Amino acid sequence: MEKTKKTNARWTVFIMLAIICTINYIDRAVISVCMPQIQEELQFSPEIVGAILSAFFWGYALMQIPCGWLCDRFKPGKILLIGGLCWGIFQIFTGLVSSSKIFMFIRTLLGVSEAPIYPAGAKLQSIWLPVTERSRGSALVDVGSSLGNAFGAPLVAFFVLWLDGWREALIAIGILTALIVLICGRKLMTTPDTNKNVNQAERDYIKSALEEEWQANQADSALGKVKVSLKTYFTHKDFWGMCFGFTCGNAIAYGLMTWGPMYLATVHHLDIKGLGGALFIIYGVSVLGGLLGGTITDMLKRKFGKKYYNTIMHGNLLLIGVMTGGAMLLLSQSRSLYMAIACITVALFFQKWSGCLYWTVPAALAQRENIGTVGGCMNCVGNIGGAIIPLVIGAIVGSTGSYFLAIVLFACFGIGIGLFSLFINFNKKIGVTSN
Repeated sequence: MEKTKKTNARWTVFIMLAIICTINYIDRAVISVCMPQIQEELQFSPEIVGAILSAFFWGYALMQIPCGWLCDRFKPGKILLIGGLCWGIFQIFTGLVSSSKIFMFIRTLLGVSEAPIYPAGAKLQSIWLPVTERSRGSALVDVGSSLGNAFGAPLVAFFVLWLDGWREALIAIGILTALIVLICGRKLMTTPDTNKNVNQAERDYIKSALEEEWQANQADSALGKVKVSLKTYFTHKDFWGMCFGFTCGNAIAYGLMTWGPMYLATVHHLDIKGLGGALFIIYGVSVLGGLLGGTITDMLKRKFGKKYYNTIMHGNLLLIGVMTGGAMLLLSQSRSLYMAIACITVALFFQKWSGCLYWTVPAALAQRENIGTVGGCMNCVGNIGGAIIPLVIGAIVGSTGSYFLAIVLFACFGIGIGLFSLFINFNKKIGVTSN
């Protein structure tokens, strides 16, 4: 009797998650694309611009651990749906204000509402995907960040020109956000047992792979089922290697996302049409970094197995660190618009590769009931870095009148992506003791 071919409904779930992540990043990036016009109209200083761009990340960072906890205890898809509807509402409000303080307040609330996206994604990985598919799953989700920036820039430019103003563009993006979240969010509230598009063959495949992973982890333990407190993670070098390596990547991604358009507009004199085209190229190419990186890493995992998992992860992340840092050093010496675009593109290509790898680490290090919380902790630390970086760049640009020192700082963060990974043992969960 012919064996039933398994369905691929798990990938539909992650495509929906990628679409939501895309609109998530459009919401984040829209203010940066509009900022040259906002700054001109409202006469904000570089320091005030830095504070406004930073405000989002404070709300986002502070809610990571609570959102991770919520995703461990409730349906992550439901948490994401509620948060997504709030994104749209707060984006609409952003188009109605003029005060710098209210700008900061609304951007902070937007950050709070967007906080569940990655903890929910990490939790959904542990529910839907075997370990050999998680780099691709993580890459698919993280690609949404590049797609959001790639399509967000020309989309915002279109709305600004069509609706004749940055306020109208922000309101239109907010309405679009709410509609897309409503359409896609419902697909995320299922499990392999409840999703009607999953046949028994796919259900058995997922269940068997997750059970095999659990048994392999417990084979190294003198205990049965291991209970690990959050305090245990906080005292472990693997946890902090994960957090700080991820933070280095976030610092580059968020620094370029917030100040990149201002850099291209002021140093290379691009108008909003030019920014839309340049950012589409930069982030469109970076999509390939996440997809290609995740596919290559999963291929190497399957070929060489768990025995070489550490070597594969460390080797990938060290390569990423060198390439990202090197591209930023070249950018610091660039005088050409095309060279600047090429350097930023290369840096973000490899940064996206690092992002898809680091988002597999919570599932590798944490016990299953803690994955959402640990992912939230990693994203909290990473986004504190994301909150500080726009302030630092604003202070540098305001005091020196140049982006040179900021770009050199990005190069240091690039190297850090690889170096901090060396503190992580990817083969062993935290709290599992050897016989």
